[in-house]
Amino acid sequence: MSNLSVQTAQLVSLLPEDDLTLVNELVKKLLLAWDPDFTKLTPEERSRLDKADEEMKSGEYFTDDEVWN
Repeated sequence: MSNLSVQTAQLVSLLPEDDLTLVNELVKKLLLAWDPDFTKLTPEERSRLDKADEEMKSGEYFTDDEVWN
C-alpha cells in the first residue's frame, strides 16, 4: 500500500462514525466512476495474476481432485 493510502486510512480512522459512513459512500461512488465494471486492477492484483499465469503455463497448478481430496 502506498504511503498516501496509509496516510489517508489513518486520517479517515480519526473521523466519527457518521462522517466515516459519509466518506465510505463517497469512496464507493468515486470507485464506480473510475471503474464502473470493477475491471481495473491494482498493481498488486496485476502482479498476483501475472504470477498465477506464469505458474499455470509452467504446469504449476492443482487439479480439482487434488484440491478436494
